[in-house]
Amino acid sequence: MRKCSVKTKITIWITLLMFILSALLIAFTLAIGNAVILRTSREQLIRTLRSSAAQVRLQDGRVNTDEGFQFYRSGVSTLVYSSKESLLAGQLPVSFAGVEGFEKGVIRTAKGEQAEYLVLDLWVASGWEDGVWLRGLLEVPDSRQIAYSFLQVAAVALPVFLLLAALGGYRIVRRAFRPLDAINATASAISEAKDLSRRIGLPPGRDEFSSLAQVFDQLFARLEHSFEAEKQFTADASHELRTPVSIIKGACEYAEKYDETPEERQETIAMIARQADKMSSLIDQLLRMTRLDQGTESARMETVDLSALVEELLREQRRPPERLSAAVQPGVTVCGDAALLARLAGNLVDNAFKYGKPDGHVWVSVAADGEEAQLCVRDDGIGISREQQDKIWQRFYQVDPARSGETQGAGLGLSMVRQIAQLHGGHMTLESVPGIGSSFVLHLPLAEKGGADAAAVGE
Repeated sequence: MRKCSVKTKITIWITLLMFILSALLIAFTLAIGNAVILRTSREQLIRTLRSSAAQVRLQDGRVNTDEGFQFYRSGVSTLVYSSKESLLAGQLPVSFAGVEGFEKGVIRTAKGEQAEYLVLDLWVASGWEDGVWLRGLLEVPDSRQIAYSFLQVAAVALPVFLLLAALGGYRIVRRAFRPLDAINATASAISEAKDLSRRIGLPPGRDEFSSLAQVFDQLFARLEHSFEAEKQFTADASHELRTPVSIIKGACEYAEKYDETPEERQETIAMIARQADKMSSLIDQLLRMTRLDQGTESARMETVDLSALVEELLREQRRPPERLSAAVQPGVTVCGDAALLARLAGNLVDNAFKYGKPDGHVWVSVAADGEEAQLCVRDDGIGISREQQDKIWQRFYQVDPARSGETQGAGLGLSMVRQIAQLHGGHMTLESVPGIGSSFVLHLPLAEKGGADAAAVGE
């Protein structure tokens, strides 16, 4: 048996609630209706009888009435009795059996043969001792007949009302659950097609479901980003590790197949060690880039003296002094992670030497320009053509893949440089002329003077 949906359950509950409220309303209406009818009848009897009392007089033992006086008016029968309770004028209703005695100003009930009557007596004095009794009789409407008529109308109107309530309730519930349906459909599509690029895409709203849809869109975006980062890491690692693994495997097979001399064996071991170091370095870079992509590697933002950081980096460089020149303006500070900025500067310097002339030069400068700090690394190497300048920031892209030897890199240095620059709210620019050289410039906002250290980013 198919399970009942939440929308159907809510609609049934709303309809049942409306039915209960309608039944209570009908019962309340009937109860109030009887009281209202009785009260209205009493007021009508009092008003009519008082009006009649003003038009009746006793003169010379005879009853006189004003012109236009009616003994039956507004459903009230008016009877005139003598002080000795003898009927002088008026006519009793056919079904009225009568009541004993007169009670001035007291309304009471008397049952007739076919109906129930309200009875009210008033004394109309004539002189000190004489006068007449006025008795008013009003047939009370049959409440059972009224209730029956009301229930007949309710029996027709209530189903129509409940049907409209059910249809309206279901429409409101369906519209309210539309974001949830979209979430469910999107999640199912992602599960079946494994397409993390799908989004719910509901317009912003103030209700809880719209907020939930936005949260799910953010969740899907983060899942897609993490999945793409994992795919990228897997593809990058399998692509770049294939060559050193092949070299190590070939060296091992050669060593097993041939009887090497101690010198050859030592050279093979050294080659395996170099390839292992290259693999380790490559994996470390890939992991760091993946963590930066996913935000899992924290960047501790603090005030960093970029000038001192670059000077320290250059002192640690094992380069001939005549090939590495520096022009560092002191006191240039930025807000950033010192370790990541040192890695960025080191990658730029290493890249400049890798793609420079064999005896070429590298110039490094740090300066403040307006409201930003600039770190410039310039070389006189092979240069980069205009068509390739947008591609060099891609992973594993190399301007000259034919270059080989110890200076060949994996093509990850500049990609990591751009990542770190963007993480710090900065950007990279490049000016290059083929055959003359390239100039890489990091642009970062200057740190505010006296500003407190920022909280960690990426945690």
